[in-house]
Amino acid sequence: MLVIHPDECIDCGVCEPECPAEAIKPDTESGLDHWLEINTKYAAIWPNLTEKRDELPEAKEMDGVEGKFEKYFSEAPGEGD
Repeated sequence: MLVIHPDECIDCGVCEPECPAEAIKPDTESGLDHWLEINTKYAAIWPNLTEKRDELPEAKEMDGVEGKFEKYFSEAPGEGD
């Protein structure tokens, strides 16, 4: 899972089509308060990524799985650059 700091995003939309799971939404879309809070919190403390990486091996099978955030989310960050 990646996060984008809402206050640093310039709302250009370039990242939206790059997400294979279509999980990136504009912060103007309604009902996203929970995700805005998560992005704000973890973007401030997780390491930055500046280079594209391969998607995780299980990414396709996890795409669209209900409740995966509640079941699998960890506050521990992965590796940055």
